[in-house]
Amino acid sequence: MTRPDEKTIADAYVYLLGRALTIRQEHMDRAGPGFAYNAIKYNPLGSADFVNPNFDVAYLESWVALDDGNAAILEVPEVKGRYYTAQLLDEWGEVITNINERVFPSKPFGKFALIKPGSNAKIPADATPIMLHGSKAKLLGRVELKGDPDGAVKLQNQFKLASMGQPVIAAPPAIRMFDNKDLMGADIFDDVEPKLLSALDVAPNAGEMQQKVRAIAAYVATGSDARAVVDTQIKKLIPEFQDYAVTKVAPYRNHWAGGSPIIGQYGSDFWARTSINFVGIWGNNPGEVIYFGATRDADEKLLNGSNSYVIHFPADKLPENAVEGYWSVILVGVPDYRVVPNALKRYNFNNHSPLQKDPDGSLKIGIGPKPVGGAPESNWLPSAEGKPFMLTFRTYVPKDIVRQGQWQPAAVTMVK
Repeated sequence: MTRPDEKTIADAYVYLLGRALTIRQEHMDRAGPGFAYNAIKYNPLGSADFVNPNFDVAYLESWVALDDGNAAILEVPEVKGRYYTAQLLDEWGEVITNINERVFPSKPFGKFALIKPGSNAKIPADATPIMLHGSKAKLLGRVELKGDPDGAVKLQNQFKLASMGQPVIAAPPAIRMFDNKDLMGADIFDDVEPKLLSALDVAPNAGEMQQKVRAIAAYVATGSDARAVVDTQIKKLIPEFQDYAVTKVAPYRNHWAGGSPIIGQYGSDFWARTSINFVGIWGNNPGEVIYFGATRDADEKLLNGSNSYVIHFPADKLPENAVEGYWSVILVGVPDYRVVPNALKRYNFNNHSPLQKDPDGSLKIGIGPKPVGGAPESNWLPSAEGKPFMLTFRTYVPKDIVRQGQWQPAAVTMVK
């Protein structure tokens, strides 16, 4: 069998890795205490067991699972005066829809019947049908804390999800569990059909890419020499992909990557989709949120927890002026992209944090292993000595200046 070229191997690998990451997440979620499909998990404040969580909201999540004869009923409460959304995504990480007053202005709350394509399920007359991309979907609900966590939790618990019957639910495809540092190698091409056929990919180039995956899988199956060729190529590719995921997946401005118009609904850009599944699974679309990520400082040096940094927002470029909803910044470790433990249990700031502004109205956020000179201690985001980190900046319901690339966070400047 002809040896495939490096680009074909790379594209097939990155494409399939996007699905492997969502399969991994489903296995992780299923292993959690009390897991059940079509049952909401109301996450305690400050927790979320996936990469790059959002600590500014009361989270709820569920795996939706349906069959031809059974729907699931989602109830969304009326939420006033704070950001909320019920986000539905498919098994490749594509956003199906968001239920809120922006996307569903004629019905921003109430009952919704989640159904699979070809469903013959009978649904209540007062439930609006929403067709998923397949038999499963991920539900993520977010309710902004907005300085009132008790009120947010009360609303969080008013979201309801239940199956109308007893659907036949397939287990996720078997996969070797892996972490973000040690990604899968040639073994990702073992038993590819369940990975590909267990979930519809709505990308316009899905057929083309899945044939590439099958071709590489067939080559790997020819013997140990072919497997070694592919495995060697993947090991060379992984650091390139990891760098792409944090610095090149979106426009790079002011030392932050962000502002991509395709996050959440990716078209043919499977490199972008897999990158988001890697660094921040279940990314939402730009109408809801625009993300920015920084792994390098203003001198283009990698962010390191031993150093001290300042982010200085001038008074005329404050983050709260760039959003209709809210903004937040969180510090996560690299390459796991999970929060970094610290004695203060302080992992993020947002526009409801008790941050002190300078007399001129500007805002300084200090980052380092100890309070940073020149920034108020209340504005200190702790880092871990000797450990690389990434900052994720979120702008929820961003204004046009953010969408048009005219605003991004201030550079992360090392204090020398």
